[in-house]
Amino acid sequence: MSWDELRASLRQTAQREKHHDGPLSIVGTMALLSAVAGILLAAIFIPGTALFASTANDVSNDIVDLPLTLDDQASAQTTRLLASNGDLIAYFYEENRQDIPLAKISPLMQEAILSIEDARFYEHGALDLKGTLRALVNNASEGATQGGSSITQQLVKLTLVSQATTKKQRMAAIKKSTARKIRELKLAIQYEETHTKKEILERYLNLAYFGDSAYGISAASYHYFSRSPAKLNVRQAATLAGLVKNPVEFDPRIYPEKALARRNTVLAVMARLGKISEADAKRYQAAPLGLKITKFPNGCVSTVAEFSCDYVRRYLLKTTALGATVEERQRALERGGLTIKSNIDVRMQKAINKAVSTTVAPKDKAIGAMALLEPGTGKVKGLAQSKPMGRDRKKGQSFIDFTVPRAYGDSGGFPAGSTFKMFTVAAALKQGIDVGQTFKSPPKMTMPAGSYFACNGGGTSPWPVNNSTSSGTKNMYTGTRESVNTYFAQLEKKAGLCNTVRAAEAMGIKVPDQNQVGPFTLGVTNVSPLDMAAAYAVPASGGMYCKPRPISSIVDSTGKTIAKYRPNCERVMSKDDAAQINDILRGVQEPGGFGYDLGGTGLNIPSAAKTGTAQDNQSVWYAGYTPKLAAMAMIAGVKKNGSPKSLAGVTINNRFLDFHTVGGSSLAGPMWAKAMHVIQGFLPSENFDKPPKTKPAPPKKEKKKKPSTTDDTTRDGNGRGGRGGDDTGGGGGR
Repeated sequence: MSWDELRASLRQTAQREKHHDGPLSIVGTMALLSAVAGILLAAIFIPGTALFASTANDVSNDIVDLPLTLDDQASAQTTRLLASNGDLIAYFYEENRQDIPLAKISPLMQEAILSIEDARFYEHGALDLKGTLRALVNNASEGATQGGSSITQQLVKLTLVSQATTKKQRMAAIKKSTARKIRELKLAIQYEETHTKKEILERYLNLAYFGDSAYGISAASYHYFSRSPAKLNVRQAATLAGLVKNPVEFDPRIYPEKALARRNTVLAVMARLGKISEADAKRYQAAPLGLKITKFPNGCVSTVAEFSCDYVRRYLLKTTALGATVEERQRALERGGLTIKSNIDVRMQKAINKAVSTTVAPKDKAIGAMALLEPGTGKVKGLAQSKPMGRDRKKGQSFIDFTVPRAYGDSGGFPAGSTFKMFTVAAALKQGIDVGQTFKSPPKMTMPAGSYFACNGGGTSPWPVNNSTSSGTKNMYTGTRESVNTYFAQLEKKAGLCNTVRAAEAMGIKVPDQNQVGPFTLGVTNVSPLDMAAAYAVPASGGMYCKPRPISSIVDSTGKTIAKYRPNCERVMSKDDAAQINDILRGVQEPGGFGYDLGGTGLNIPSAAKTGTAQDNQSVWYAGYTPKLAAMAMIAGVKKNGSPKSLAGVTINNRFLDFHTVGGSSLAGPMWAKAMHVIQGFLPSENFDKPPKTKPAPPKKEKKKKPSTTDDTTRDGNGRGGRGGDDTGGGGGR
């Protein structure tokens, strides 16, 4: 008898059952059911090739490709990203699932799922022959599907679907066919030979889908009721048990009436089986669903640390800790059930979130960004920008991360203006130039051709340099604090252009060959806020450059630590030179300094800073730091594609910016202050080391302009002018 003939006979017998109750009909039914049982058992135990030959109508190559044995491969697990204090920041997953042992699942939940799915689970083997035959007869009679699969058979199907590596294999694993059903029976028998009933039930509850992106009982329990599976009560357990049959149709968030009816069915079955009393069942059935939804957003969008989170994700995809290829790393991140402990400080993160969002609005044609890094360790404590993460450009959203280098955020960066003057000071000190070195620094001057030599030995073109802050005879203290361009044009010449470039590179700044020009000291190189935070962390730490490090450790799903991220630092500056730079730059944060007077950036703890305004007013910067935190603030004009544009003529947070109001101390400084006036409460009041030399006396003759919100005018290596704010495009001071 073929399978088609068998099904036809079942239908005929079932129809006869409706009209005849005599002994002959009973005998006929029993005989037919015995035949069905015999065929099923024969199909289970005959070789696979013979099975496929006898059921050719139901076999596809994809089904043949499915495994003949079932492996206990780990199912997809949810990865958690934690802050430095252990607070949850984000989830990454293909399927939101966290496996737990059966002992941590409420016995009521176990009883509920068995009552509605497989009441005789602990009595029968892999195949519940009685249930299977009953389902076959009912299905043939009524034309509807009635479940006859045991928990073990269902587990086999769920596992095959979970382990399918192609779409065709997945479709084959769920295709309605005799061959697939028989294969599942064979696998179920093999599985029960090597696993206990409790092991099977545990894996089933962890693998089952409960709807609304909740895979496994743990995710479902927390999602629908915001409680652990161990604490589920009867009503909650019955609700979840009812979802497994059809998690879409009975979704309690979308179809609460259907979910309630299904829950009550489960309660009725539990009462009939003696798991709960009839009175309790009626009482529970009269109660509402009582949902308490907890969301498990997948990824970084809408988290408290969107771009810090995304930096962690991209960082992991570029390191080998999670695999040799990007595909392996992605799979480990989204399926591995990892616990990633980051260096993100949520308190600091919230402070910079508020600072950037209240300074620059999402839909402004500008970006406000901040990066925080711990000196001496490289720990990235937070990243924030004014454009939230997302695809809706009308709301100002973007997936471009303007706080990090292109490799991690797709932004090409922005010129950093006179914040680059710190590199010139570092190069000069390393060359033995004294902080008392003075130069006559007129309002305008031209550095002749050949004044500078790039690292490849090539000379530079004539460079016209302008000031707008002050002029006169300056030393390293006054020239730096007042950000005098003509002073730095001469200091860079004396220290050597190549030496200045090498100093920047030692602090993590990548310098293209075309930027090795006279105006290098005025910041013509595009950089990210994070790179600049790492650079300014060098003097803050006493001369150590540490590569930015967003992660502390990674733990796998078993609790084993698979990676620890330690500081990757090297000394690039002597302690004395670092102390000297700190002593110079702390003046910007003290009364009379640009930051203190114009940006209100003074703190209650020791700090130092340097301002910067890029050529053509493309961006303004404030590089402020304490011995324990380097904080870089930047505001830049951006076009729709994320490329730079001038801030002049742009409105930020309902404030129109003209040529005279664009400046590092007047724009980026206040944003920095908003964050750091909060963050200073989380930092120790630690002082910088004392410099090796006393501060030189200021030159007697000095001509200084009245303080304003603008700083100076700069020109690039080709002599093209660029008017700026605090320190234009190449720099100035305010």
